[in-house]
Amino acid sequence: MTPLVSIIMGSTSDMPVMEKACKFLDDMQIPFEVQALSAHRTPDAVEKFAKGAAERGIKVIIAGAGMAAALPGVIAAQTTLPVIGVPIKGMLDGLDALLSIVQMPPGIPVATMGVNGAMNAAILATEMLALGDAEVARRLAEYKASLSQKIEKANRDLAEVHFAFKTN
Repeated sequence: MTPLVSIIMGSTSDMPVMEKACKFLDDMQIPFEVQALSAHRTPDAVEKFAKGAAERGIKVIIAGAGMAAALPGVIAAQTTLPVIGVPIKGMLDGLDALLSIVQMPPGIPVATMGVNGAMNAAILATEMLALGDAEVARRLAEYKASLSQKIEKANRDLAEVHFAFKTN
């Protein structure tokens, strides 16, 4: 199986956040790879990864990073593939990572999710892949339909909650 999405994180300590992306892609039956690379500690490996990703069949890169959060931008600077950045909550409640990822210079875009937003990153990657794959598009549509069903069920459950002054 050739991976279509690459999930990169600055450290394995980011895995509790990034595993949400792994789970979503797995549920969508999208082949992916996962690895830890550090823009500061393994810059040569990051460069080799970024420059070779497209040739290996990768279509989208999800990069999670905390603190200085240089990883998504460094990757984006060395590939033409879309890069989705996931700021990881650490210091300053993740605001430092969010600003590091979202404030990219012109010509080096990184689609930036909210802090710890790995699942949304996987959903966006799936939407990108669905543009050229009808089966992925079908599975994504089913997932999106299930979101409204969850809210409808929640409202049915809330209707059963009773309070003296509740009017519905």
